[in-house]
Amino acid sequence: MSKQQVIHPMVKLQRNVSSLVDSNIIKPTDSIWKIALLFGNDWQHWKQELLDFGFSMQDPVSELLAVEAWDEE
Repeated sequence: MSKQQVIHPMVKLQRNVSSLVDSNIIKPTDSIWKIALLFGNDWQHWKQELLDFGFSMQDPVSELLAVEAWDEE
């Protein structure tokens, strides 16, 4: 029986945001709040997750993309 690795939900968010940057939809220097417009109804959930991890909505997107591990302690 193979053990399947579970991807942390924040990794999925990070990948989505990285894709938006790669597509030039947002810039790494844009504030995190700008992605709210792109996440629609899911934004309240993601906003709370980001706040729980110590981000503010004024932080640049690049700070979100710089996280290497999403450890919950």
